[in-house]
Amino acid sequence: MLDRLAKSASSEKIRVLIVDDSATVRRALSDIISSAPDLEVMATASDPYKAAERMRDEIPDVMFLDIEMPRMDGLTFLRRIMAQRPIPVVICSTLTAEGSTAFMQALEAGAVDVITKPRVDTAQALSDSRMRICDVARAAAHARIGVRRRVVQPVKIEKKLTADAIIPHVTLRKRPGLITDRIIAIGASTGGTEALRAVLTALPVDCPGIVIVQHMPERFTASFAERLDGLCRIAVKEAETGDPVIPGRALIAPGNHHMLLERLGKQYRVVIKDGPHVSRHRPSVDVLFRSAAQAAGANAMGILLTGMGDDGAHGLLEMRSAGARTVAQDEATCVVFGMPKEAIALGAAEKILPLDRIARQITEDVRRSPEACAS
Repeated sequence: MLDRLAKSASSEKIRVLIVDDSATVRRALSDIISSAPDLEVMATASDPYKAAERMRDEIPDVMFLDIEMPRMDGLTFLRRIMAQRPIPVVICSTLTAEGSTAFMQALEAGAVDVITKPRVDTAQALSDSRMRICDVARAAAHARIGVRRRVVQPVKIEKKLTADAIIPHVTLRKRPGLITDRIIAIGASTGGTEALRAVLTALPVDCPGIVIVQHMPERFTASFAERLDGLCRIAVKEAETGDPVIPGRALIAPGNHHMLLERLGKQYRVVIKDGPHVSRHRPSVDVLFRSAAQAAGANAMGILLTGMGDDGAHGLLEMRSAGARTVAQDEATCVVFGMPKEAIALGAAEKILPLDRIARQITEDVRRSPEACAS
């Protein structure tokens, strides 16, 4: 058995276990995952008991887990896994209110991410599902679960669109702060739900207005915002076009839509837009950060938290070039040190901080005048 476990740990490909009671979903996920050169399906199981039996022989690198299943529900199985042998688990759920509630419970229980069940009704839907599912599997394999972090070789990713697809690039120069409110722009992906909870719950009720992109499917962002609203001193809501960015409130980009910051006189508001995936994501952190650089300049602060890939790295550099204060989460406290690492490599992060230091940094920076922030 130890030999089999060692073989699994040293495999060049990321080995995925799929647990779902629907044969159709198991087949669709298997076809999608097997299509990627760096991923392979270790096994499939129709319920947690069969999955546990399979795991006695071999431990997967990543598990895709349904919530509603016979004999034992996925949430109970997830809690048992995390108590006995933690591994990266991705919840594969449906777009329902009940599903989004269970998803929040799953994240709190230790799941690293959530995806919606694959759509194969159109070529575009299949393409989007394939991109999201494969990227989530890769990110999960990199995730720090307890003391475990599997080292996997990066795979070459096909060409991706930049923020130019949504908002034109403008050459900005560093300038003193405008006479407007301060704003905070935050981006996060894998592991970001808990990271955002840690930051937002530590902020005072009079903190600057906050705009957030967390990579998450549509509908789940509303449940996520509601959950944070009940935990934080500040208000938290899923953003809608025209929402003002005001002190004491955080706006979270709705899943499957980009969010931009706009300035109207001395105030800010958000605009929700459709459009292609940027940096392989919709919403994209790069889109939000570029808009914050252009609209707020030195009156903004950009923060890039845990996540796989490089979404937000170039946008954070644009924010810093426009005079904004910029922060990247450090490697030790990231679930996945991908997005912050890329930003640091670009020189986009003025400060590199552990998660528990970021809220304090926000509070300290807002005490500065805009002129001080731009200096």
